[in-house]
Amino acid sequence: MSAVGYEAVRIDDVGREGDGIARILGETVFVPFTLKGDEVEIDRDGNRGTLITVLKPGPDRVVPPCPYFGQCGGCALQHMSGDSTRAYKHKLVTEALDIAGISVEVAPVIEAFGAGRRRATLHVAKGAAGYMQARSHDVLDIDACPILVPALRTAAPRIARALYAVAGECTASFTATDTGLDLAVKSGRKLKPTLLADFARLHQVARLTFNGEAIYMARTPVMKMGRAMVEPPPASFLQATAVAEDALARLVLEGLGPVKSVVDLFSGMGPFALRLAEGARVLAVDNDRPATDALLKAMRHVQGLKPITVLVRDLFRDPLAPVELEKFEAAVFDPPRAGAEAQALEMARSSLKTIVAVSCEPKSFARDAAILLAGGYRLESVTPVDQFQFSAHVELVAVFRK
Repeated sequence: MSAVGYEAVRIDDVGREGDGIARILGETVFVPFTLKGDEVEIDRDGNRGTLITVLKPGPDRVVPPCPYFGQCGGCALQHMSGDSTRAYKHKLVTEALDIAGISVEVAPVIEAFGAGRRRATLHVAKGAAGYMQARSHDVLDIDACPILVPALRTAAPRIARALYAVAGECTASFTATDTGLDLAVKSGRKLKPTLLADFARLHQVARLTFNGEAIYMARTPVMKMGRAMVEPPPASFLQATAVAEDALARLVLEGLGPVKSVVDLFSGMGPFALRLAEGARVLAVDNDRPATDALLKAMRHVQGLKPITVLVRDLFRDPLAPVELEKFEAAVFDPPRAGAEAQALEMARSSLKTIVAVSCEPKSFARDAAILLAGGYRLESVTPVDQFQFSAHVELVAVFRK
């Protein structure tokens, strides 16, 4: 029997955001931290439910490895078994394709967690440092995060918490590079560079950037990409794990096959371009100038690469037209979660022989894929890659042939 005001429900499924789904008198109710088959007691507010008690666990439930699970808004699926998580993420891809009317066999999920995530952004407030609490804007103070690489797992919360005495309420973005921790801080305070430099020195940070300005650098932060060593711009985009970057790049290279010229769209700082240039001429296109500058700098220090040309351009507003694309045999595109609708429309009109898509959002990928299929392309393969452990996100690589 439920306590007064609470409801006992059975969870029927898990939704795209990782929340359990209960159906109560014909209404769909989303309940975080629950799984299919769970019998739970919830506090309901409209179509949202708060888990109060697990009355009877479903077959997919396991003990979460992190003591903060359920309070922290950072992980959604620590309570789901490994086999169930793989099936769930495979389903995220197949359902998105089904809704778009696309029929293709989706390969098994490749797990690419490696040693953990190499980037983390922590919030700092009132001496606490951590992620936002679940369904809240309050900061959850943590001592460690098990999904991070060892270099960040305990160091990031410790350094971020100490940062409060210097920078007050702020955000601290950490990247574990091959030469040490790279720290980028955003704060409303104006601070003396010497104070920040002393802080960075005390905590053995390789580089500290404050509100976009480089303040301190004991060692140049670098990341290995293929044969190149790249100096990442502060708080720049990076694949979540090193293992995933390698897996995605391998799938991209296999999908392209032997080509002599490739355009790399949404190239960032070159995780694909620098590997592609080992055998092909590359045009790397992105609107992030610091990232493309880092790519060019890295390229200059590697012998034996084919030429890489960089074009700084907003592909959402000004996509490459077919006449520009047709200078190349193939294209790779790796857009943000919103996808690449405008660029997909132009590629669909082109005569590119091969297009390889990398996506972190199955829904927007399915939309872009439908555009390419309507333009005469055949979807040859789709391979999910899971680098986001315990989350409801999944990456994928897809190969299209004209």
